[in-house]
Amino acid sequence: MIDLYTWATPNGWKASIALEELGLPYKVVPIDLSTGAQKAPEFTALNPNGRIPAIVDHDNEDFVVFESGAILVYLAEKTGRLMPTSAKGRSEVLQWLMFQMGGLGPMQGQAHVFIRYFPEKIPAAIERYKNETRRLYGVLDKRLADHEFLSGDYSIADIAHWSWARIHNWADIDGSEFPNMMRWIDQIAKRPAAQRGVDVPMPTNYNQPDAADQDFVAGTSSMVTR
Repeated sequence: MIDLYTWATPNGWKASIALEELGLPYKVVPIDLSTGAQKAPEFTALNPNGRIPAIVDHDNEDFVVFESGAILVYLAEKTGRLMPTSAKGRSEVLQWLMFQMGGLGPMQGQAHVFIRYFPEKIPAAIERYKNETRRLYGVLDKRLADHEFLSGDYSIADIAHWSWARIHNWADIDGSEFPNMMRWIDQIAKRPAAQRGVDVPMPTNYNQPDAADQDFVAGTSSMVTR
């Protein structure tokens, strides 16, 4: 059994989607970011950085893994799935995973902060992070023009990027600019495991920003001051 410490964010979805795809039994432990639960000593004992997700693998001597990318790699290697075994194939998947960890996640994350959560509107910051997110979407779109998935078969690289790109509306970016990326988003959205994974620990309406739950937005906004 694996304990998944998570909340309804793109990084959290990476772990829950992977667990669903791999069919691994897991228990959800919600970490409500709006209350600062991620900074509680009980959680920072697992992840000293105070960020979700984290997992505890009770089938492997209660082994703890934090950082969403590291969790994806661990789960793939634990099961021998969602990542090629050849050195070349594995490297290619990891390259795209690192691209997400160092690029799309941080840039789109900052776009979300300055568009949705920051207590004041700073146009220069909003444009900076929207434009960089748009540029990174362009890289994905070009790759997906002649690849069904980012690297060979469906892999942890796709899970990592999809968890962010699927909510392009939350960054005020029109997905129609990127038809190949949208084809890929729609394709993965049909996977039952992806559908289940994005409802962990609860369903959200990120894709309908005009109808977003204001209590959710207000609670999430408190994170930027913590």
